[in-house]
Amino acid sequence: MRVLVTGSSGLVGSQIVGELGDRAIRFDRAVGDELLDRIPIDFDAVIHAAALMDDEPDLMDVNVVGTANVLAAARGKRVVFLSSVDVLGVFKGERAPDYLPLDTAHPCYAETPYGRSKVEAEALCRAHDAPTVILRPPGVWSDATYDRIKERRAERASYEWDPYWEYGAFVDVRDLASACVAALTCPLDDHATLFVSAPDITTSGRTSRELAKFVHPDTDWRGGPEFDEDPYRTLLDIEPAKRILGWEPRFSWS
Repeated sequence: MRVLVTGSSGLVGSQIVGELGDRAIRFDRAVGDELLDRIPIDFDAVIHAAALMDDEPDLMDVNVVGTANVLAAARGKRVVFLSSVDVLGVFKGERAPDYLPLDTAHPCYAETPYGRSKVEAEALCRAHDAPTVILRPPGVWSDATYDRIKERRAERASYEWDPYWEYGAFVDVRDLASACVAALTCPLDDHATLFVSAPDITTSGRTSRELAKFVHPDTDWRGGPEFDEDPYRTLLDIEPAKRILGWEPRFSWS
């Protein structure tokens, strides 16, 4: 299987290329490839990881029109699309969630250009003529991130939730790459939208339920006994990803 990997020079894309080896076809703006042009490359499937994250002038074009171009080139073929939890509009302090834990049925309230671009790109993926796997990761961490987070919390303990709380959610770049590769071949009859994250939250001590109550005291808590059995369990529902992809995150905060 020849797999087109867009954003192949980025943090996630380069990790995916490493997992795929000779099966990967690299595609990245850094080496002159352009999503806004027609994509004339022959491939069997695509992992679409390329996107702009900052408020750059061409963010909407690259993230939305670029996705449309990828889908046009992938007609009839499996597409794995890297979206983001930012589609929900409840991360980065945008607003409180309707309920916790979060699942993919939660409404999308995105107001930022990046979040809105991912909402529109997801809609394009769901209209694709072959099954697509839409992955919604939280912040993607490399080895260096763990030490940086610990250092900042040591300097100021409230850094964990102030100025805003990210629900303790993160995913190790190695786990995200393995989820992308698993999504290429998992049995799928229709489109799937999945959260992928570490199995636990980043915390200085409070449990998932305690932090939810502390930061969002008025938010409806829908967690069940699984949060008694695993008090630091992620607040993103990753069970569908584990089941559909046959995937298990290996890297955790603990």
